[in-house]
Amino acid sequence: MTTDVQVLGRAVKQLQYRNHRALDSALAAAGTTLAQWDALRAIARRPGSSAHWLAGETFQSDQAFGTLATRLEARGLIERRAGSGRVIQHHLTLEGETVLANGRPLAQSVAADSFANLTEPERAMLLQLLTKIVG
Repeated sequence: MTTDVQVLGRAVKQLQYRNHRALDSALAAAGTTLAQWDALRAIARRPGSSAHWLAGETFQSDQAFGTLATRLEARGLIERRAGSGRVIQHHLTLEGETVLANGRPLAQSVAADSFANLTEPERAMLLQLLTKIVG
């Protein structure tokens, strides 16, 4: 029996969609959205990064990330500073760090719920397989 790869791809997409909806709802309690929280998380991982790098990390176009960064800056969650050449560096503010920290347990809970039906060895195998696929 051969696995239908389109059915497999749809199942991955369904899990992602369900996870994103649950995470977006949970993060509302921290005063943020999934897109905003993901941007804060990416900036925290690599402070001083360019908008181009951050767009790639958050699966957005450069233009979409620029719009998001403008909103984050207006809310006082990030600060943009001149870097070398035309590069603008992105940094979290104390308020941004607080929002990120408040969202972490919410994100952990949603992730735990998403994979609750799998045993620890199954989760490890899924991670190994997905890592293999994305290279």
